[in-house]
Amino acid sequence: MARIVAVAPDLLFGSRIEGTLSAAGHSVTLSPSLSEAPLDGADLLVADLEVENAEALVGVGVPVLGYHQHTNVEVRETAKAAGVHIVVPRSRMAREMTTLVERLLA
Repeated sequence: MARIVAVAPDLLFGSRIEGTLSAAGHSVTLSPSLSEAPLDGADLLVADLEVENAEALVGVGVPVLGYHQHTNVEVRETAKAAGVHIVVPRSRMAREMTTLVERLLA
């Protein structure tokens, strides 16, 4: 079981992240922003790249799974250039969340 912090200001999608990853056996803490996220002891950070700065996310010291709107190519490219470990559209995040998390935790 991993300790996962999810920066997901969208409450509906945040609930989906929490429910899916909790069902997979992980401990999930939701946070509305990176500045409020309890990262001490976290194994993984999941973050909405539409609202958080990619460079700041990479500096937290744990693997980062970032998601974005599929139409926002600039956010995707910025996150990849910054070193976010996995960057996916929100739709793929919804479909493959558990697999993506397991890949980062391996």
